[in-house]
Amino acid sequence: MRALDDIAEEYDFLDADDRYRLLIDLGRDLEPMPDPLKTDATLVRGCSASVWVYPTGEPDRLHFLADSNAAITKGIVALVIAAVQDKGAAEVAGMDIAAALAPFDLKNQLSSNRTQGVPNMIALVQAHAARLAAG
Repeated sequence: MRALDDIAEEYDFLDADDRYRLLIDLGRDLEPMPDPLKTDATLVRGCSASVWVYPTGEPDRLHFLADSNAAITKGIVALVIAAVQDKGAAEVAGMDIAAALAPFDLKNQLSSNRTQGVPNMIALVQAHAARLAAG
């Protein structure tokens, strides 16, 4: 998975149509999430599309599998995961993930129904990290 800073640098140079394509490509590049992990327990609430996030890894190196049934939403999930992937639980628990995603200006680039679940994705990732960090 590419670093969020690298993605942001590319994103900054693209027009709106190419930004959509980039998001779709990021979603396609997500590590595959096995269907048996797509359960009610891994479903992110409040998203207009179905989004699943499954935490793995250890406290010193969190790793997440994620998927969505909508291409653009899957790209947004990929951005959230890129912000936290393979970082330590304490670091992720204390991160301002929304600020890390700010350069993408998702609220102005995408419709509100596509971005409404982002805070819930962030909350789920950080809640898992906080549990592991407290450990």
